[in-house]
Amino acid sequence: MRNVRILFVVAVVLLAACQSSGNPPGVDISGVFRFPLSSPDFQDTGMMPTVTGCQGENKSPELVWNSMPANTRSLALIMTDPDAPGDTPFTHWVLYDIPAGTTKLAAGTQVGVSGLNGANNAGYTGPCPPSGTHRYYFRLYAVDKASLGLPAGATRAQMETALKGHVVGAADLMGRYEKK
Repeated sequence: MRNVRILFVVAVVLLAACQSSGNPPGVDISGVFRFPLSSPDFQDTGMMPTVTGCQGENKSPELVWNSMPANTRSLALIMTDPDAPGDTPFTHWVLYDIPAGTTKLAAGTQVGVSGLNGANNAGYTGPCPPSGTHRYYFRLYAVDKASLGLPAGATRAQMETALKGHVVGAADLMGRYEKK
């Protein structure tokens, strides 16, 4: 009986860790080069400014990165909210075919090709949690080819499929947002 309880506790802890990671499912980044991603608008794990969300201008934050792998040919970005209601993280932003020489996205701008967010719109949709504070994960992928070969408006799932086997680096940033 004691072994069953231990196994149950281990299973619950592992499940919670998987669900709370915020990592987009379907893209394996194990063993890839990790590079820094930051924002002058908020600190990693800090509160995102109101301007980035539904109570502000719904304007994407500035993102900055460097030190990508030498074989980077393009970049791709996914922003998700794992705390949103539903079975999978809500997708706030899908962006791909960002030119390899790019080292920042200015606030409110996009470079590359926009995919569909969880609201079925192209481009960025800011934080707007129904209650409480939610976490928003930004994952930037360094890709070994100049184009994923996707049309504008691809879904996160389509982008994840196109990324498989082509990710050479990854960077993460997490911000929090709470409606006032």
